[in-house]
Amino acid sequence: MSSIYGWLSTTNTNGLARAINAQRAADPCLTANAQQVSCLRPATEIAGHGSTVAPCIYQSESLLAMIEGSPRWQDSALAGIAERHGPAQALAEGFQRHGRAVLGRIRGAFACYVSEPGRHYALLANDRFGIRPLAFYARKDLLVFGSQLDHIIAHPGVQTGLDPQAIFDYLYFHMIPSPGSIYAGVSKLQPGEFVEFNDGHIQRDFYWQISYADSQDPEKDLRAQLHDQLTRSVSACAPDRHTGAFLSGGLDSSTVTGVYQTLSSDPIDAFAIGFDAEGYDEMAYARATARHFKVNLHEYYVTPADVLQAIPLIARTYDEPFGNASAIPAYYCARFAREHGMRQLLAGDGGDEIFAGNTRYAKQKLFDLYRHVPLALKSGLIEPVAQITPLLGKVRSYIEQAGITMPARMETYNFLHRTPLADIFTADFLAQVDASAPLASLQRTYDRAGTDDLVKQMLFLDAKITLADNDLRKVNRMCDLAGVGVHYPLLQDNLVEFAASIPSGLLMQRFQLRSFYRKSMAGFLAPETLSKSKHGFGLPFGLWMSADPGLREFADVNLRSMANRGIIHPDYIKTIIKAQQQGHAAYYGVMIWILMMLEQWLVSHNQ
Repeated sequence: MSSIYGWLSTTNTNGLARAINAQRAADPCLTANAQQVSCLRPATEIAGHGSTVAPCIYQSESLLAMIEGSPRWQDSALAGIAERHGPAQALAEGFQRHGRAVLGRIRGAFACYVSEPGRHYALLANDRFGIRPLAFYARKDLLVFGSQLDHIIAHPGVQTGLDPQAIFDYLYFHMIPSPGSIYAGVSKLQPGEFVEFNDGHIQRDFYWQISYADSQDPEKDLRAQLHDQLTRSVSACAPDRHTGAFLSGGLDSSTVTGVYQTLSSDPIDAFAIGFDAEGYDEMAYARATARHFKVNLHEYYVTPADVLQAIPLIARTYDEPFGNASAIPAYYCARFAREHGMRQLLAGDGGDEIFAGNTRYAKQKLFDLYRHVPLALKSGLIEPVAQITPLLGKVRSYIEQAGITMPARMETYNFLHRTPLADIFTADFLAQVDASAPLASLQRTYDRAGTDDLVKQMLFLDAKITLADNDLRKVNRMCDLAGVGVHYPLLQDNLVEFAASIPSGLLMQRFQLRSFYRKSMAGFLAPETLSKSKHGFGLPFGLWMSADPGLREFADVNLRSMANRGIIHPDYIKTIIKAQQQGHAAYYGVMIWILMMLEQWLVSHNQ
C-alpha cells in the first residue's frame, strides 16, 4: 500500500528540505528542489506482512504535489507527462493549467495533495469511489493530512480525543462512515470529494458523482455491451502471472475470475475460503466456477483457532474501530494467495451495488408499492381493516414499514432500533451523542443521488455506505496486512458508468435481483453460479462461539471489559450473551462481535 502524509503550517517553514532529501534516494518519482511550507514523510509499516510505499512527490519553487495509488489520466498531455516523469508531476502541471478542475481528468484509485504555500493554499482529494482513503485535521494555521488516522494524530499539533458520536455511529453501522472518524476534529474524505484550503477559508464539495441517465439502447444490445465492458475493466487492472483472483463462487468473483481467464493463455490462480459450518460454506460454488473456467483453485478453510489468532492483529491494523467480521476470511484468503506467490489480487466487490444485487433492494421495492395505492383506499379501507382483524398482522407490519420514509426504512432491523437506546447505553454516554445523526447522514447521501428512481437511489447510497465505508475498507486493509495489492475490476469507471445507464426496470425486473446481469451472463457463467441465491462472505462467529471454548472465553473477557467503560449497560451485555446461548447464536453473535472488536481496538490503541 502506498500512503500519503504531511502537514502544512503557515508559521513553520523549516524542515521540509531534509525530509524531501531523505526520501529522494528511495523514491524515483521525487524531483526538483525542496523549499516548501510543509513537512512530509512516508507512513510506517503496519503489523504482519503489510508494507508501505512512499507516495509520488513533485516539487517546484511554487508548488508541491503528492499522489498515491494507481491514477490514470484522461488528458493525453498529462498522461504523457505521467509516463515520462511520474504522476505527481502530471498532477502538478495539470493543476497549473486547470486548477482544481484537474481532478476531473484523473481516473483510477488515488489520493492526492497539492499546495501553494506562497499564498497559503492546499487541495486534498480522493478518487471517485473512495478506494484510496484520505483524512485531515485543520485548526487555525495548521493542516495535517494522511491516508491513515494514526499518523495524523501522531502530529504534536493535533489536539484530539475519541469522539463519542463516532462510537455510537460505529455501533449503528458496524464501522464509522465518512466524513466522521473516531477522533474528534479529524475528518475523512468521502468518495469523489475535495477539500480546498485558501488563506484560512475551507471549501468542501464533490468534484464528481455518478450520473443516472437511462440508455435508449435495446436490452439485447446492452447485454452485448456488458461483455465488452467487463473485458475492458479486467484488462485495465493489468493482471500478470503474479495476479490471482478472490473466488467466493458468487456472481461477481466468478465473473472476474472467468473474464481474467479468457485473457490468459495459462490457467490463472483463484483463491477461495471455506467454513466447516452449516449454511456458511460456499466452497462448492467456487469449485463449480473453477471447473467451468478451468482455473487453478486453491482452498483454505478458516477455523475457530484462526479467528482467535487474527482478532488482535486485525484490531491493531485498522486505524479506527471496524466491525465487519468478513475481514477475517478476507485476510486469510489474501495471506493464502501471498504464500502462493501472488503479488496482487482481483476482487469482485461492487457488482451488487452497480447491478442491483442486494436483498434489501427487492424488499424496499415491495414496500414502495404501497406509496402508489390511492390515499382514500388506504385510509378508508385497508388500514382500518388491518387494525381490527387479528389475522392481518403481517399486513399491519407491512403498512407500518411502508409508511417509513426512505432511507430510514432500510434500517428498521438495525440493532439500535430494535431495543430502546436507554436499555443499551448508559445515560452519561447517551447525553454526549445525537442518536438521530446516523439516519441524518444516510439521508444526506440519499438525497444527493440526483434521481427519484428508488433503485438508483439505493445504489447511490450503497456506493458510499456499503462499498467505500465498509467493503473496500475491509478488503484494502486486509490485503495490505497480507502484503498483496488489490484491484477492483467491477469499479472501473467505464463499467460503473455503463451500469448507471441501464434502466432500473432492466436491472431488477419486478423483484428479481440482478435480472439483467444474470440474463446477460447466461452461457458465460456456470449454471450453478447463475442459479445461486445471494449469500455473502459471512463468518460463522456466533455459531462457533457457542461450540468453541476458546472463542467463548475470549468474547466473555472482552465483553466484561467493555461493560466497565461506561458506554454499554452491563445488563444489556448480559442479555445478549444469554440470548446468544439460548438459540439465537448467529443473530446476537453479530452484536457480540461488534462490541468485542470495539474493545479490542480500544485496548490495542491504548484507549
